Amino acid sequence: MDFFHPKYMLMESQKVDIYLIANSKFFEPYQLMEIREILLNSPENKFPNMHMQQFHDPTVILIVSILVGTLGIDRFLIGDIGLGFLKLITLGGLGIWTIIDWFIIMRSTKIKNFKKLMNSLNLQ
Repeated sequence: MDFFHPKYMLMESQKVDIYLIANSKFFEPYQLMEIREILLNSPENKFPNMHMQQFHDPTVILIVSILVGTLGIDRFLIGDIGLGFLKLITLGGLGIWTIIDWFIIMRSTKIKNFKKLMNSLNLQ
């Protein structure tokens, strides 16, 4: 066994911290410490997969939700196809669902980003 093979080497603390600083806006604050621990215990060869992930910007999704949320486009963008379709055919739940989404869409986006990161690390 070659323990110096990238498959067995863990990610460096400094590299993980830089990644978290650069991408912290995509995640909930309470998720950052969990992500840090997971990344520190992940093999170095997972770093390219994780680094190539493109996350949805919660602020952009909120703007989309405000402008065209009644059509469900915000939900389609974050991958909630079923909810997006429901929101589309009900015209945003007659506007009520649209207004509720203005308050929760950023959190939903960050949760989706977290799941996407975990999938890229093959942890879910």
